[in-house]
Order: sequence, then structure tokens, then C-alpha cells
Amino acid sequence: MATLTTKVIEEITLNNNSYNSERSLDISSVNEIVKRIVTISTTETGLLGFATASSTDLSKSYLAGQFDEDDVRYIRITNLDSTNHLTLTFRDEDSTEFCMKVDAGHSFIYPGDNSGGVKDTMHAAGSAITVSLNDLVDITALANTDSCDVEVFVGSA
Repeated sequence: MATLTTKVIEEITLNNNSYNSERSLDISSVNEIVKRIVTISTTETGLLGFATASSTDLSKSYLAGQFDEDDVRYIRITNLDSTNHLTLTFRDEDSTEFCMKVDAGHSFIYPGDNSGGVKDTMHAAGSAITVSLNDLVDITALANTDSCDVEVFVGSA
């Protein structure tokens, strides 16, 4: 087991004033890391999958892998393309979805729960006022106008 340290750093000076910021988070008990670069096409493709360790869903195929939902603590997906954006679709156990655009060069971080992984971490609905969190089931990706390389980093217990 090791501690994964993540850092978010912003650096900018406007009108001779610094507005820099640095935040870090230590995520303990990480013993598995997956770091892969995969190519996302203009056809929606399974990127990451999540299920319980005993589920037959763990046999499905995803470009960057399939993970035990209880163990995932941190996910970062970075669009390595210099011009094209991609969309990431997050689906929960009720098959409700939300979608995020990740422009060229940008990253999206999905924070797993410190002790519960991606179980009970998302809610997608027409209204989010009454929230009942569900398990993240998978993340799919779709490139905009041309294929994009994507770096995926996952830290698990």
C-alpha cells in the first residue's frame, strides 16, 4: 500500500498581482495504478468500466480497463489532442447519464470516495434537488471530428 498525492496548480499574474493556487490531496492505501494512453474514435467507445468484484460485468471490454467499483479512489482523463475535443459520458446503475466536454489539452478528474470507491458517487436526473447517489457503472468516450489520444490514470486500493 502507498499514498497517492495529487496536486492541482494554477499560476497566473494579472496587473502585477499573483493569483497562484496549489492544492494537494493525499489518498492513502493505493496499491494499484493503471496509466494508459488509448485512442478514442468518432464512434462512442467504452473507456472505463466499474462493477463489484463478483460481477459478471467485469468480463466486459473497455479500452483502459475494468475495475472493482469499491476500490477506485481517483480517475484522471486527459485529452492529449491539440485541436479536437471529446465527450465523456458517465452512466450509473440506473442507466442515467451525464456528459462532459473535454477540450483539447484539458483534463477531467473524477474523485472516488476515500473508502468506498466509485460506489454511490454520482447522480444524473432531470432534477438534482433530491439526490440519491448511485454507483458509477462506466465511462464512454467519443472524439469530436477526428480520433484523439487520451491518457487515463486510475488509482485503486
